[in-house]
Amino acid sequence: MRPIVVQGGRVIDPGRGTDDVADVVMLEGKIAETGRGLGRPDDAIVVDASGKIVAPGLIDLHVHLREPGQEDVETVASGAMAAAAGGFSAVCAMPNTDPVTDNQAAVGFIVSQAQRAGRARVYPIGAVSLGQKGMQLAEFGELVGAGAVAVSDDGKPVVSSHLMRTALEYARTFNIPVADHCEDPTLAAGGAMHEGLVSTRLGLKGVPAAAEEIMVARDILLAELTGGHVHLCHMSTRGSVELIRRAKEKGLRVTAEACPHHFTLTHAACEGYDTNAKMNPPLREPEDRDAVREGLRDGTIDVICTDHAPHHYDAKEREFDDAPNGIIGLETALGLAITELVGGGLLDLPTLLVRMSAAPARIFNLPGGSLAPGSPADVVIIDPDARWEVRPESFHSKSRNTPFGGRQLTGRADATIVRGQVVFQRGD
Repeated sequence: MRPIVVQGGRVIDPGRGTDDVADVVMLEGKIAETGRGLGRPDDAIVVDASGKIVAPGLIDLHVHLREPGQEDVETVASGAMAAAAGGFSAVCAMPNTDPVTDNQAAVGFIVSQAQRAGRARVYPIGAVSLGQKGMQLAEFGELVGAGAVAVSDDGKPVVSSHLMRTALEYARTFNIPVADHCEDPTLAAGGAMHEGLVSTRLGLKGVPAAAEEIMVARDILLAELTGGHVHLCHMSTRGSVELIRRAKEKGLRVTAEACPHHFTLTHAACEGYDTNAKMNPPLREPEDRDAVREGLRDGTIDVICTDHAPHHYDAKEREFDDAPNGIIGLETALGLAITELVGGGLLDLPTLLVRMSAAPARIFNLPGGSLAPGSPADVVIIDPDARWEVRPESFHSKSRNTPFGGRQLTGRADATIVRGQVVFQRGD
């Protein structure tokens, strides 16, 4: 493995709170040193990062890679490549595969597929319940032993409060979070989008904000009861943000994530019955979008994730009610965050990198999120001023289901380095 020297970039290390023009030297898959005027090891690959941002690789705590079961829309390999192209050195794969990732063998399969792909790291998330049926807990110890970094039934809520309590208590033994999809299924039943003026105008059954907020409140109460760590997935409403803010004021072990589509779009994107704007939780009202942005600004919401959810073109080309939920996001997340949050004056670049790198590593106890000597050589080089158009046909993902096609963005990954090897370089 040849050494890599990244020279002359603005090195932002959110893990240590440093921000300065410097060089980064990587040896044997680790960060060797950072600083000005460092020596160049023999046979080193030299990367000129002048005018660019050099930072720890981004980490996405919430993706759906569809393998096994739906390899026609995404595989571990294609998803890991899309992640690298988006600046992500690591992603966490949700367990709603076919079969469900609820046992050692299933976790081991994803680990081996990711190693074979050799792109972004892929950390499996095991299921909370066997088959994601919400009846019986999976064996968390076996899942963690095989490589799972958290448990979740995402795609489905953990409806039973008793099961959720037991999961939080059991997960404490292994020091892992329980990531929950917060949705009251009886309130959300039959809903195709957010319940509001737009759903009324389109004649579509809506999902009220309360469907999310009821489960957020319950999970916070159970985290207080058990002392367990609950991680709240894809928050979308102003009420949820306020509940999380109060929980953090009480010092509870509650963390939360938000997605670019929820801090960028509103339910107005569903006008014209555009199924690429259909997702769960649904796009909400402008006041909800603004509350999510404020939550990211003040740290109430800890991390930005994508909820990358590939679907085949034919599946989305149905009537709005019948189309599946979800959009892809790995290759647009960084550009949307820089354009909307940094460009909008809500976050500066160091804080954005906390939300997309250091905080995800800390919350799920993952390697990365820092450029300190000895840290993994997982690095992203970002051109913060690059102006580009979202062209889904050029994505590395197998799927194209995004509402952002044709949008002009600023900022994107130029190169991604994982384990001390360049796994993506713009233009190659």
